[in-house]
Amino acid sequence: MTTKVLIADDHALVRDGLRHILANATGFDVAGEACDGPGTLALARSTDADVLVLDLTMPGRSGLELLRQIREEKPALRILVLTMHAEHQYATRAFKAGAAGYLTKESASAELVAAVSKVAAGGVYVSLAMAERFAQSLTEPADALPHQRLSDREFEVLRRLCAGETINDIGEALCVSAKTISTYKARVLEKMQMPHEAALVRYAVRHKLFDDEHGDA
Repeated sequence: MTTKVLIADDHALVRDGLRHILANATGFDVAGEACDGPGTLALARSTDADVLVLDLTMPGRSGLELLRQIREEKPALRILVLTMHAEHQYATRAFKAGAAGYLTKESASAELVAAVSKVAAGGVYVSLAMAERFAQSLTEPADALPHQRLSDREFEVLRRLCAGETINDIGEALCVSAKTISTYKARVLEKMQMPHEAALVRYAVRHKLFDDEHGDA
């Protein structure tokens, strides 16, 4: 039985690489590709497939919001997140939004094939390294930390602010106005009880929210 796979990533080289890996494995058919949020949603709506390999950071839409909407509209479509974000906080949010698997882009090609296969079969996939991070997080205090009070969109804005993106840059990436992003920033500061953006960055570094990765790959 052939597993039909959709690939969503804003980098053509990544899409080419994923297609090549799956083409060289047995039992996979890449049924479509998309390079941004709106295109991914349209692809998921129009194409019958078993698994969507989804990058969380693409132009035009917050990845977590996109993931949640696709799950609501296409509940039978299994979603494997493939991302540069190696932080368990991001993975936790992805699973809560409906992901069936979470894999980082540093993973080997054999692990990608194993992950797609397991997700397609109805299982849940998480890499060993991520599983260890989940286990370590169980020792954290039960009381919610400030960043855990944020919505997915607010968490995305926090990530981009800590990556050094300007209000205009974030607005353009998420297809909303700079004024809207300023409102989100104000909410983040208020919810986390931080006086300014520099305090947010210090907090993120102290809690290792985004490790050392600050790109949009």
